Amino acid sequence: MVFPMECKCLFSVVVLFSSLLALCTVPISAVEGEFVVTLDYSNFTETVAKQDFIVVEFYAPWCGHCQQLAPEYEKAASVLSSHDPPIILAKVNGDDAANRQLGQKFDIKGFPTLFIVRDGGKKVQEYNGPPDADGIVNYLTRQLGPASTEIKSSEDAATFIDEKGVAIVGVFPDFSGEEFDNFISIAENLRSDYVFGHTLDAKLLPRGESSVKGPFVRLFKPFDELYVDFQDFEVDALEKFVKKASMPLVTIFDSDPSGHGYVAKFFDLPNDKVMLVVEFSSEEFDAFNSKYRDAAELYKGKNLGFLLGDVNVSEGAVEYYGLKADQTPLIIIDNNDLDTRYFEAKIKPDQIAPWLEEYLDGRLKPFIKSQPIPETNDGPVKVAVFETLEEIVFNSGKNVLLEFYAPWCGHCQRLAPILEEVAVSFQNDPDIIIAKLDATVNDIPKKFKVEGFPTMYFKPANGELVEYEGDATKEAIIDFIKEKRDKSIQEGSARDEL
Repeated sequence: MVFPMECKCLFSVVVLFSSLLALCTVPISAVEGEFVVTLDYSNFTETVAKQDFIVVEFYAPWCGHCQQLAPEYEKAASVLSSHDPPIILAKVNGDDAANRQLGQKFDIKGFPTLFIVRDGGKKVQEYNGPPDADGIVNYLTRQLGPASTEIKSSEDAATFIDEKGVAIVGVFPDFSGEEFDNFISIAENLRSDYVFGHTLDAKLLPRGESSVKGPFVRLFKPFDELYVDFQDFEVDALEKFVKKASMPLVTIFDSDPSGHGYVAKFFDLPNDKVMLVVEFSSEEFDAFNSKYRDAAELYKGKNLGFLLGDVNVSEGAVEYYGLKADQTPLIIIDNNDLDTRYFEAKIKPDQIAPWLEEYLDGRLKPFIKSQPIPETNDGPVKVAVFETLEEIVFNSGKNVLLEFYAPWCGHCQRLAPILEEVAVSFQNDPDIIIAKLDATVNDIPKKFKVEGFPTMYFKPANGELVEYEGDATKEAIIDFIKEKRDKSIQEGSARDEL
């Protein structure tokens, strides 16, 4: 549908986790400043084409997260304007209909979304840095330089490899050849997430075997085994290694913002996700922590990722899965490939490993999140729940327009009366159903790609699913239904009436 989403990637749990802390604070008003450059459809292309490096924020005036970011973004812009060379921070009102094509070009799913745009618009990377002014400045100044920094001395290495972050260093006999080129290519692709360096001498590095000759890659991290070596320079293999090896064995989600980047990466990985939610201040926490880490070590290499969350921070995420905080200690598995979930409430530390063994053996029953089937469903817009989705959309033999919505979503609230009008206009047509599903309390089958709210799909009586991407107006939606509906069903109904 052609209008911006209420919030970024609503069905990405990572966003749900990382948004929880921000939502606990009261939004402050956006601050208009003189350093952030305002762009729109009329000057965007021309302005960006002249810049080797520019940062662009897509925002909405009503967005609370955007309002929180605005003063920090402005402070960072004022500092970076004095950088040599100056770094320009810009913003685009993505809620303005005139900027609609810009939002589509950058595949904006919600606000705020920031991009680093290089080489006059030829290279675009999403900003993955911190939201505070100092963090923005430090992150962007690091991004401005080369994708990989040469390490020439032990002092360079000590500065480059700190005790808090992940650093990837390539060791080479010389800075040429396919291995070096592939390493630099990976550094360019992943520079917004990691820091990269290269050196001719492994003896300069603070950890690991110093007599090993290159080419190889050494990944340094402040947890687990502290470093890992890798020698496969095939691009896909190297990228997978960096993403996987840079994650802790168990990702911690608590109130410490320094770990939230790992939480984001945890949900980005394509493996099955195991999440244990407990109260970190409880007397049993040490036992849970120990047994959970033992299980993570035991099942390492089984396509599982492990996260340990504090219930006081992750209560909203528990509710996302249709569960409740009073069910903790709670363990959840989200199967990435099958789009199924499993859980065990009030689990004990000694039960963790056996429960995971049952999952890996295929002996657990998936948990389905669905509202109860409505006792009455007589409104113009029919209410669908997960358990009735197949019946209403795929087995009804009718042409069905289905909206996925969230009750708190402003765009959904504005769309609701329009959908009512659409439904009323078709109320005498027995072959048309207008329906809605609350996506916050119902699971969504994989056949529907829902990344934000509202999202609408149309299922012709004898056709394939089509996502509605038109305007959010009564006229546009009605025209779309008339165009896409199964005409043979309509003609059959007319003959039946005769």
